[in-house]
Amino acid sequence: MSRYEGRVAVVTGAARGIGAATARRFADEGAAVAVLDLDQESAAATAAGLGAAQAIGVACNVSDAASVEAAVASVVEQLGQVDVLVNNAGVTRDNLLFKMTEEDWDAVMGVHLKGSFLMSREVQKHMVKAKYGKILNLSSVSALGNRGQANYSAAKMGLQGFTRTLAIELGPFGVNVNAIAPGFIVTDMTDATARRVGMEPEAYREAAAAATPVRRVGQPADIAATAAFLCSDEASFITGQTLYVDGGAKI
Repeated sequence: MSRYEGRVAVVTGAARGIGAATARRFADEGAAVAVLDLDQESAAATAAGLGAAQAIGVACNVSDAASVEAAVASVVEQLGQVDVLVNNAGVTRDNLLFKMTEEDWDAVMGVHLKGSFLMSREVQKHMVKAKYGKILNLSSVSALGNRGQANYSAAKMGLQGFTRTLAIELGPFGVNVNAIAPGFIVTDMTDATARRVGMEPEAYREAAAAATPVRRVGQPADIAATAAFLCSDEASFITGQTLYVDGGAKI
């Protein structure tokens, strides 16, 4: 497939996990891809392994405006444009409310909400000028509430409101904005959550699968496939939406 031939996709937090799978899917479909991550070496290594005709790794702290501005400028300089932005970068600082620190709260808000704001604000300059663009934000089923994740849940629900607002503001300029809310996806982050609650990752996955109507947990490729559709021209009449990709867990 080559739905993204001639397009440039930027994926944040893309050195591993969902971000890396999404970057790979765009590359497989013909896009030039910019892998953004905190660590330049990791970003470059992932980019080199995509098999894309054009793929670059760029260091970026999405919660820092100067870093975001420099990263987007580097992408445009090297790849010529920005057609797709996937705001995937994320962190967790899980704890019950009475144990949660201001630093825990600020770190999660800074990466998820501020990071998506800064990246979107920077790339929209190029998208509005081109009268074309796709922005995809990564929310979560945790937006609906999850014990020990007051910061993460608030940030992920905030992204849904952010998504709808950007869709209204940017739609007249040819820019679609949507969100994906993944359910249980096998990543380093969910493995860390398992250990936090005193379970082995494999047992944690089995429990999650048993509680999911389709009787399996998700893989990064499941989210990547959804991202590839929502950011494609086939989805040009879809904007302002949050699609829950959770195997029916929240039905």
